[in-house]
Amino acid sequence: MSIVVAYSADRYGEAALDHAVGLARKDGTRLVIVNATQGGSLVDRRFAHDADIEAVRDRLVAEGLTVVVRHEVVPDVADAVVAAAEEEQATLIVVGIRHRTPVGKLLLGSVAQRIILEAHSPVLAVKPATE
Repeated sequence: MSIVVAYSADRYGEAALDHAVGLARKDGTRLVIVNATQGGSLVDRRFAHDADIEAVRDRLVAEGLTVVVRHEVVPDVADAVVAAAEEEQATLIVVGIRHRTPVGKLLLGSVAQRIILEAHSPVLAVKPATE
């Protein structure tokens, strides 16, 4: 059993991670951090640099959590999160969400929306406190 968090290297990903860490700590559940991109860190600012994601993992392990990190370039980010949840038998997926205009949603789609619609596990959508 695990909690999967769709992590991005921005305030939305940090909000999701913070919430997932609190739940994992409370329940003693393993935390699976998925930081995926289609284009790599040079193209996608939300894709964490190797050293940054390792620092996140090391900090959480030092706090006593069991942590698995999936840091990868993939064909589809939403599919990668959903697949991780299935493979890890997740009891919950945590995603960060942001407010976007209707045109922005139409042109770019929404990874969080696809995860919510396609996942077999429950999905918790969180936003930063100051949005």
